[in-house]
Amino acid sequence: MTKEIYAIGEVPPLGEVPQKMHAQVIREERFGEPTKAFQVEEVKVPDIEPDEVLVYVMAAGVNYNNVWAALGIPVNVIKPRFKDPFWKDETGFHIGGSDASGIVWKVGSNVTNLKVGDEVVVHCGQWKQDCPSVKAGADPMYSPTFRIWGYENNYGSFAQYTKVQAHQCLPKPKHLSWEESAAYMLVGATAYRMIHGWSEHRIKEGDSVLIWGGAGGLGSMAIQIVKAAGGVPVAVISGDDKVDYCKKLGAKGVINRKQFTHWGMLPHWKDTEKYNQWLQGARAFGKAFWDALGEKKSPRIVFEHPGEDTVPTSIFVCDTGGMVVICAGTTGYNATIDLRYHWMRQKRFQGSHFANDDQAKGFNDLVLAGKVDPCLSRTFEFAETGSCHQLMRENKHPSGNMSIMVNAKQKGLKNLEETIKAQMK
Repeated sequence: MTKEIYAIGEVPPLGEVPQKMHAQVIREERFGEPTKAFQVEEVKVPDIEPDEVLVYVMAAGVNYNNVWAALGIPVNVIKPRFKDPFWKDETGFHIGGSDASGIVWKVGSNVTNLKVGDEVVVHCGQWKQDCPSVKAGADPMYSPTFRIWGYENNYGSFAQYTKVQAHQCLPKPKHLSWEESAAYMLVGATAYRMIHGWSEHRIKEGDSVLIWGGAGGLGSMAIQIVKAAGGVPVAVISGDDKVDYCKKLGAKGVINRKQFTHWGMLPHWKDTEKYNQWLQGARAFGKAFWDALGEKKSPRIVFEHPGEDTVPTSIFVCDTGGMVVICAGTTGYNATIDLRYHWMRQKRFQGSHFANDDQAKGFNDLVLAGKVDPCLSRTFEFAETGSCHQLMRENKHPSGNMSIMVNAKQKGLKNLEETIKAQMK
């Protein structure tokens, strides 16, 4: 007989779903620092729709979006769901986590590509299959129904079970552990779309690429994706201690941004003195790129995400006819550019947001083939969910990516896997 709730790491009979589960929960009254906002609670195991599956979460990836969720900034992720016309949710809480590895535990009535017992990784793109634009074959990323699972939508991976749409599930790499498999998909698929997703500027053999935050989660994936495509990555870092890390991933060279002081919004072009100071810094940074690359060749693609502090320089150093592609604004949202360099050199400033199914699969295929390493730098216990997000909030987290062990507890993991495999026979 199935128990009402199982302990973390305790294995129910395969395919049998308890009524409740343990989850790391955020509520409005706890918005604030992650160590306060995340609290373990017992909640109902979610029901699944015909196109969904229930996944027994083995490990979960850590991303900055759930630092935002904990803070309630820049948006309250809970309140809008009460009136969401496509994804109404009146639970009044948020279970975060937008990366996961796990085992399919239950499948919806319309699901044909997955079965109970399949080992999967999960990408975070969700959309309604009956959306007119999706049915017409448009990129689902542009659908008004698109949401990021585990951030914009509820029931993410910081729980014993999560519900996802079947199309989000991809094969878990057999050569990787559960925690490694949970660490890479959000940042990797995001980077893949930025580098491969825009037809005129899809990376080609020999293209030089400037990658901001080369030692971070996004940057470490981008370096490897560029390298796998035959491009030449140059990474920007915040300290010389990250030089070897980026070069081992495949960076041709690195630039330490701390050697420059011109960051921030552009001075007004009429303020000749301040503008010339900025221009001198931007030109010096462009020369540093040439030196790191080993030739006088500007980047055809600039991989952006800091935003406010760096976009003016990114637009300036980008090659004629090249592209600056951006997926975030970690230093601020008011990006400024000198339009003279933008229109005269016919450069592209492209926004990008996560990835569609084909792009997520394209990235996962690189991981399956051993061409991209997840760059897992640290693993946390389930009880440390708030602590690891606090490290990220304070920018004290290590290079690469982090994971949280959920049901795949570090102690006794072998016994857990053996139990599940025995049940499948």
